[in-house]
Amino acid sequence: MSRVLLQQWRVAHLAGEGVVEREDGRETAVDRWLAALPGRFARWRSRWTVRRLKREAAAIVRAGQALQALDEAALQAVVAEARDRLRREGLTPAAVRQAFALVREASRRTLGKAHHPSQLMGGLTLLAGRLAEMQTGEGKTLTALLPVVTVALAGAPAHVVTVNDYLAARDAETLGPVYRFFGLDVGVVVQDQPQPERLAAWCCPVVYTTNKDLVFDYLRDRLPAPGGGPALHTAARTLLDGRAGAAPRRVRALYFALVDEADSVLVDEARTPLILSAQRDDVEEVRTYARALAVAAELQADTHYRVRARERAIQLLPAAEARITELCAGDQGLLTARRARLALVQQALSALHLYRRDEHYIVRAGDDGQDKVEIVDENTGRVMPDRAWEAGLHQMIELKEGVPTTARRETLSRITYQRFFRRYLRLAGMSGTVMEVAPELRAVYGLEVVRIPTHRTVLRRDLGVRLLADADARWAAVAARARELADAGRPVLIGTRSVAASEAAGRALAALGLPHTVLNARHDAEEAAIVADAGQTGRITVATNMAGRGTDIHLDDTVRAAGGLHVILTEFHDSGRVDRQLFGRAGRQGDPGSFEAIVSLDDELFRAHGGLLWRWLRRRAATSATAERPSWQGWLLRRVAQSRAAGHDSAVRRQTLANDRQQDRRLAFSGRAT
Repeated sequence: MSRVLLQQWRVAHLAGEGVVEREDGRETAVDRWLAALPGRFARWRSRWTVRRLKREAAAIVRAGQALQALDEAALQAVVAEARDRLRREGLTPAAVRQAFALVREASRRTLGKAHHPSQLMGGLTLLAGRLAEMQTGEGKTLTALLPVVTVALAGAPAHVVTVNDYLAARDAETLGPVYRFFGLDVGVVVQDQPQPERLAAWCCPVVYTTNKDLVFDYLRDRLPAPGGGPALHTAARTLLDGRAGAAPRRVRALYFALVDEADSVLVDEARTPLILSAQRDDVEEVRTYARALAVAAELQADTHYRVRARERAIQLLPAAEARITELCAGDQGLLTARRARLALVQQALSALHLYRRDEHYIVRAGDDGQDKVEIVDENTGRVMPDRAWEAGLHQMIELKEGVPTTARRETLSRITYQRFFRRYLRLAGMSGTVMEVAPELRAVYGLEVVRIPTHRTVLRRDLGVRLLADADARWAAVAARARELADAGRPVLIGTRSVAASEAAGRALAALGLPHTVLNARHDAEEAAIVADAGQTGRITVATNMAGRGTDIHLDDTVRAAGGLHVILTEFHDSGRVDRQLFGRAGRQGDPGSFEAIVSLDDELFRAHGGLLWRWLRRRAATSATAERPSWQGWLLRRVAQSRAAGHDSAVRRQTLANDRQQDRRLAFSGRAT
């Protein structure tokens, strides 16, 4: 199969055809169910796969022993032989074994790091087009070298997809000596990059980029050239490319993609389609949005509308239409049309009641010194400065916050991560937390999950769950626990879900006079430095979900002797995977460490998804003389709420994919759907 895929890429590339990619198939609900079935047994299947991978990894280590005695010239001769063999035979087991052994030896010589067996197993999993679950600290960055170099030596382009610009640039620079050893150029594609530099990067055999830059460049390639297509598309291409005339393609082929933090990209971010848009200035629209906000402010909850927190949606009640019509009497423009009037007011209610400052977005000064609204990625805690909500929602939130409004964006093209990434001829991924969504990954992307064993025994200790009656009691307990641990010489990482929560934790620590550092979307520029220092003796760090995915927390011997890093989770996330990501910061690579959860009954997850169990526990807490509840209640409430949240989020992703396909019929470019 690999040889066929390589041949398909070469023929199309030499013929000068468009992008080489897999056709986007259509499937029924039955097809998805059948495809997901193997994923339900992923844990069991993974054990059998690992047995075979261990044998193959041992064979690679043996093959590499003969390379250690070779001088530089002799080793380069073996590299040339391996390159020819891969291009002649494809990714056969023998050719892959030789390539992996060479990459391992090159890494040892240039970086001083030779891949250990678990990393070799991970590399084999990735090259086979699977998803490797590797624990935090197991060296996923180094593991990526193995399949990427092998694919590039075989003559096909390889894309390494990361979650932010910093990681893309860092990994390309760190691993650069190994790629140069094999004569491979490495391109880096990041935000705000000059077009000539960007185009040159895409021409390299290995490209490090972010998921958003990759997909948006793919969409830009499909805008019609000036002179063809709607005028708005022509103007947008001139704007996006910076010049008129036909623009060269950026993304040459979707042959092999290796997605780092795959659960974040392929699952969490798959709820929202990526939309390529052009700005459309309309002063009258801004007035309409302001009027819609004013009308929405006059409506009463549970009389005219209901906030559905679980679905993050506003439901207009029967009494709403008459009241809205009454309030809009005499208005002009869109508010005179019934359907548009109801939609705009419903959107305004969303801006007022569903999107909260310092949770879903922050307000801070831009490069021009003016305040602006910046969306916070709820899965990573990082700011997304290039993103805006659609259908006037972004402008309504700007009006709500009293900052200058930006131009509304007109949709030119859109695609979901589900539809985009399965267009690769071979897709692979790695993350520390994916087994929970193995059925969905198998159904949507055809990815089988393999759990790679750790290189060293995991010493991380689970200290359980503490459930407090309310947020005030929770923050007091968190601060007291942090003081106890810091006094014992242990570093503490306190994880929160939002900017507001991280700052509330900071205030509780400050009240006890505890020095600490806060990492959230306001301080994203210092992320790497803050996380790198989080392992120092007695250091207390408060962080949102952005806390160091891709950045190691190093411990010295004094900290190890004291018990290692301790992680405190202050609010469970909708997905247990995100909790595991935070807990995985402690006890990496055989280090000692521990974690616990200190949460409260009024947390968002419990309120939105706790149902009858949450209401029953609230009533019991109201009559209790103590603020702390039995630990079993916290454990049970978490299981119920996260299970319901996971089912809801999975349904949202399915609906997003269905909606995207409907839009596909309306937004077609160059004679074909995106």
